[in-house]
Amino acid sequence: MSSPLARLRVRLTLALGAAEIHLRLRLPRLTYALTRRPAVREAPFAELVRIESDSAYRAQFCAELDAALRDRLATRTAVVEEIEAAAERLKALIRHGDHERAA
Repeated sequence: MSSPLARLRVRLTLALGAAEIHLRLRLPRLTYALTRRPAVREAPFAELVRIESDSAYRAQFCAELDAALRDRLATRTAVVEEIEAAAERLKALIRHGDHERAA
């Protein structure tokens, strides 16, 4: 048997669902106003126009872009170093295993 608290939760959930349906049917404009919608996007090239026309914004944008590129290069370099180190360990394991088998 379920507990009274669990039954209360189920009843509240069902009541809220029914109230939502009733509200959507009776007050569609209100529910439309309360519904979350994605933000309106700017024109596709608005940022590019701002970069080209505003020198201070262009300098800030370029500085952020340079920092992001440096971070990306550092991450790639670190990954390559990890891969090379793993490859060296694997080669050492293979060489060590071959000597044991030959003996």
